[in-house]
Amino acid sequence: MSDESRLREFGRMICSVAAGDYLSRESAMEAYRQVILNEQPELQQGAFLMAHIARGPSIPELSGAWDALDRYDTAKIHTRLTGPVCDIVGTGSDAMKTVNCSTPAALIAAAAGLPVAKKGARLVTGVSGASDIMEIFGIDLGAPLSRAEQCLERYGICYLPGEAFLESGWARLIQSMRFTSAFNIIGPLTRPCEQNNCIVIGAYGPTICDQLIAVLREIGMPAALAPYGIVEGEDPKRGMDEFSTAGPTRVVELKNGEIETYEVTAEDFGARTGDFGAIASHATARDNARAILRVLEGEYDTPLADFFCVNAAAALYVSGFAKDYRQGFHAAKEALSSGKAREKLRQLKEIQGKS
Repeated sequence: MSDESRLREFGRMICSVAAGDYLSRESAMEAYRQVILNEQPELQQGAFLMAHIARGPSIPELSGAWDALDRYDTAKIHTRLTGPVCDIVGTGSDAMKTVNCSTPAALIAAAAGLPVAKKGARLVTGVSGASDIMEIFGIDLGAPLSRAEQCLERYGICYLPGEAFLESGWARLIQSMRFTSAFNIIGPLTRPCEQNNCIVIGAYGPTICDQLIAVLREIGMPAALAPYGIVEGEDPKRGMDEFSTAGPTRVVELKNGEIETYEVTAEDFGARTGDFGAIASHATARDNARAILRVLEGEYDTPLADFFCVNAAAALYVSGFAKDYRQGFHAAKEALSSGKAREKLRQLKEIQGKS
């Protein structure tokens, strides 16, 4: 097929998607392969991504997009660890912006004994993404993935920046994109650590939670939680991609191929429902990083500390390290107040830090 024919075919597909037609899993994989490998002009790539997210991607389409991302763009690490290896991540693009939560939650869960291979990326729509925070903490985002592999095996924690494991496509796109796309949904589903077998993956909307879990079931993930947190008194359409301590959280749970949807509150963890202002994002990434460090370094009995521990508790529960959310929260608070979570950050910097 000539270059002109390929361009026209892709253009017709964009128009078809924009008109409401759906792609098969195989066709979606091919479309996203061309975007990931930069085989189409940027104008056509952007038009396709916007048409697809605006129409609303189907589960087969998202699974096909995941296939393309996993096959053509995701570098892998391998570890000899057996048993649960968890990931804690969010899609971003949520309306209620909080202090970065998945990063400290990962440190706290790892401090409680759960191996955590956390992935993340720079900001897309908020103040700071996980990579922005980790860079401020002194993590070398450009370090070879072998160092993450070493850190996971030695200390039970590692950070996998999308800038490192996503080899060309998404890393290239995310540098210039400032709008939500299907990559916000499937990006957090990437599996750069092949032993990753459980995940807490927050989403910016309840229907996105449903989609994430459906795709995770399709690709064979054994256990997963997809929370959508709500702020009491706010429009429920304006939520967060975390377990909320400022209102109820809608949770979609995947376990052994079965999906269950339910609601939890901070009280179900043994925490108190509080004001959103205590967990709201600050103005800059550095301010958010300082807030996280204050918790790790001694502000253990604060609403922000409880917010981090609630989300760490979810990881301990989904991995089987805790029998329920309440037990997970107790273990998370102990890991934080003992200083073990702060030590996890030190260990992370020891191997993955800037030299």
